[in-house]
Formats: sequence, C-alpha cells, structure tokens
Amino acid sequence: MKCCIHSPSFIINSYWKTAIIRSSSSLPQNLNQKHEPSSFSSSTGMGWSPARIQKLIASQTDPLLAKDIFDLAAFSQPNFHHSYSTYHTLILKLGRSHKFSLMQSLLTRLKSQNYPVSPSLFTQIIQIYGDAQLPDKALQTFYKILEFVNTKPLPKHLNCILQVLVSHRNYLRPAFDLFRSAHRYGVSPNTQSYNILMRAFCLNGDLSIAYSLFNQMFKRDVVPDVQSYRILMQGLCRKSQVNKAIDLLEDMLNKGFVPDTLSYTTLLNSLCRKKKLKEAYKLLCRMKVKGCNPDIVHYNTVILGFCREGRALDACKVLEDMTFNGCLPNLVSYRTLVGGLCDHGMYDEAKKYIEQMRYYGFSPHFSVFHVLIKGFCNVGKIEEACGVLENMLKHGEAPHLGTWVEIINRICSVEDVVTTEDVLKEVLKVEIKLDTRIVEAGAGLAEYMIMKIRTRSRNS
Repeated sequence: MKCCIHSPSFIINSYWKTAIIRSSSSLPQNLNQKHEPSSFSSSTGMGWSPARIQKLIASQTDPLLAKDIFDLAAFSQPNFHHSYSTYHTLILKLGRSHKFSLMQSLLTRLKSQNYPVSPSLFTQIIQIYGDAQLPDKALQTFYKILEFVNTKPLPKHLNCILQVLVSHRNYLRPAFDLFRSAHRYGVSPNTQSYNILMRAFCLNGDLSIAYSLFNQMFKRDVVPDVQSYRILMQGLCRKSQVNKAIDLLEDMLNKGFVPDTLSYTTLLNSLCRKKKLKEAYKLLCRMKVKGCNPDIVHYNTVILGFCREGRALDACKVLEDMTFNGCLPNLVSYRTLVGGLCDHGMYDEAKKYIEQMRYYGFSPHFSVFHVLIKGFCNVGKIEEACGVLENMLKHGEAPHLGTWVEIINRICSVEDVVTTEDVLKEVLKVEIKLDTRIVEAGAGLAEYMIMKIRTRSRNS
C-alpha cells in the first residue's frame, strides 16, 4: 500500500484551518470545504484581515493556541503583516499566563517592526511582572522602553516600577536609585513618585529620609498633595511623634489644604493612645470648622479613648455631640460606652444607654447585656440584674450561658432565698424558648433547687 505523504505547506495550511475552525463559531462557510494549499492561502488572504486575526487571538483562552494562530497567519501568507493591536493583545495574553519567554520574544519582534508602541503596553508589562513577584524583570522592562524607536519612559512608567520595587523590602534602595537618576532617562518624578517613596521609607522606619523627600518637593517645584502630608503624619505617629504630626497638620491648613478623613483618624488615634484626650477632643471639634465633617469613626475613636482612661462621662458628652452634629451613633458607639460605664460602676447610666439603643432600633449584643447584668450582680443589685434579663427575654434575645450562670449563682448565694425566689419567678414568667439556653445552665439550677430544699427542711 502506497503511503500518502503531505507537503509541509499542506500540513501548515491544514493546521491553520483547524485552528481557526476550533477557535471561532462565526467563520466563513467555505473553510469547511477542502482546499489545496494555494487556494487556502488565497482565501485566507482575502477573507482574514489583520483586524479579524486580532479579534480571533483576543478571543482565545489558551495563550499557546493564540500564539500558534499568530505565527500561522504570518507564515501562511508572505505579504501578511500583523497590526500593532495584535502584538499588544498577544503580548499581554502571554504575560498574564506567565509565558514570559514567549512574551519577550514577541516584544523583540515588535521592536524589529518599528511600530509606534503605546505607553500602556509597558505599564501593563511592568505590572504583570510585579504581580508575579519578579521585580528584577519589571526593572528590566523599564529600561527596555529606551530601546524602542520614538518611545521614552513617562512618569506613569516610573511610578509603576517604583510601586513594584518598594513592595519588596530588599528593593527599596534600587527604587531610590532609580528615582534619583530618572532625569537621565528623560522622565521627572511627580507628586505620586515622591508619595510612593515617602510611604515606603516611613513603613521601613526611615523617617528622616521621608522628611527629606517631603522638603525636596518644594525645592523642585513639585506640589505636595493631601496624601503627601498624610503619609508623613502617619509616619510621625508610628514613631510616637504626635506633636510633630499636629504641627504638620497646622502647616497643611496654613497652606490651604483640607485634610482628608484618614488624616484626622490617624491623629485622633495617636492622641488617644498617648492619652492626650483634651487635645483629641479639641481636634474633633475643629474638624467641621476646617472643612471636614467628623464621621462615625472619628467619634468612636474619641469615645474609646475616654472610656479606656476611665472618663466614661466625657465619652457620654462626645456621644451627645455626635447626635447634635447629625452623626448618629452606631452599635460600636453604644457598646463601647456601655462597657466603659460598667467598668467604672455606673450601671444605672449604662442601663439608660441600652434603652436608648433600643429606641434608635439597635439590638444590643448579648455581651453588652452580660457586662451590665454582671455589674449589677457585683454590687448586689440582683433585682436590677433580673430586670435586665427579663428585658432581654421579652425582646426574644438569647442570654449567653455565662449570663445565666452569673445571675443564678448570685441568686443562690444570697441569704433571703424566699425573696430571690420571687424575683426569679418574675423573670421566668417570660416565655422561655429553646434559644434562651437556660437548659445549659442546669448546674446552676440544680444548686438553686438543692438550696431551696435544704432551706425548706430547716424551716420545717
């Protein structure tokens, strides 16, 4: 039997035809017919423009198949030239699939074609290498821009590579070197460039370098923005230099900048940690005057600061300010305040704020109730504790096991068993559901029943 041997051109054209048919559901019907090599090449040249090839490649999920289509389109037609869009699409497809050697090979071919290259291509390649944790390759890409005709690095390329490099602590120095030598490559650092490096040096603990960069901006006619100030304020606060951060805020305001909410959050947090609560409250009051309305985070930060230092009544004043200024307290506000009041024995005040929570539609967490019930029990106010528990049950809320154990043990330990038994009966008039977890407190109930039996035995 005679073996049938196909010519290389026939194999290439057959593969090209198969790749297209598998890749597209909207191909010309004549591709489903048999073609001689010459006629297939002709129909391909007539029916498939560079734009259609680009769309076909873009639609591929398999980057290697997309690369085969790219090669076969050019190989099958001597006069066929891919568009720049096709190169751009395939380079990114290969890069995002981590086919880096193929991506670089295609980039070299693109350079040889002398196409005008869009700046976004290099930005995306740098980011691809950054996402792949390959800072060296990203840096090489920045220098590769210079090899292309009529192409030079732009500030966005510089910022992109700086962001990639500083995300790796070992590359902070190369990032700084590139920043300082950027003018050699025809690109000048902008405000974002300075911000990237300032943040990196602050996080690295090199506050002096960050400060030097900040001052350098003014000398080089680069205008800092709100973020520039915030980055440096955050760095100062991390070093517990909150007074310098406040001075920087004043400088910022004097220069006409309006600090953003995050800048104020940073300063308020730092002041509260340093126990400078008077200064924190003053800053909170000044915010609205300076063009930034305090939000729930700012108020809650100061409330927490006062409560931590045993100044729960001052925290109550902050809560009142919130409502007056149109910022409604949230669950965190009340939970922090109730906890602070209970920590310092102000249980009746705490109970009022729980009632206020309910009035505004908040459902207190069972831990809030637990703190209050435990507090009343600790000062011997068993009836008040039972009243809080009863209120919980009326609203269908399940006390925690610890709450049941706390109140039952207290009831069982008092001398006037008859009175406390009446109190417990009042509590238990409320409908008990499975989720109240009273069954889990069985040990405490058993002790209570034993004590009651013993008491009755003595009386008889």
